[in-house]
Amino acid sequence: MKKRLPYIIIFIAIFAVETCIALFVHDNFVRPYVGDIIVMWAVYCLAQIILGGRFGSYKVAVGSLVFAFAVEILQKFHIADVMGVENPILRTIIGTSYATADLLCYLAGTAFIFLGIFLYGKFKKGT
Repeated sequence: MKKRLPYIIIFIAIFAVETCIALFVHDNFVRPYVGDIIVMWAVYCLAQIILGGRFGSYKVAVGSLVFAFAVEILQKFHIADVMGVENPILRTIIGTSYATADLLCYLAGTAFIFLGIFLYGKFKKGT
């Protein structure tokens, strides 16, 4: 639990930010691009919570990116419609539209995760 607690706290904070973006930001930059970058951080933290440190941080980051890419590709094939999902909240979580730009945002979000892992490692060695 000790390893998971920071990820739980960060996940809750990111989830709150993402919810605020979804509810209150209706622009052409923050919501579509920054939101997709930040969502990678949430996916990474959720994976760390579930996996509990059983895998290296970089591996979890790459796995999170693969997951995000898979979900985006499934959106291209209208997976929410295929599955018959009618609940608007679930449709929002699953996503209903494919965009190549989303893949680039996920890549950018993962790059920030890699940077964070690297800097944390440097900080940890320095203390």
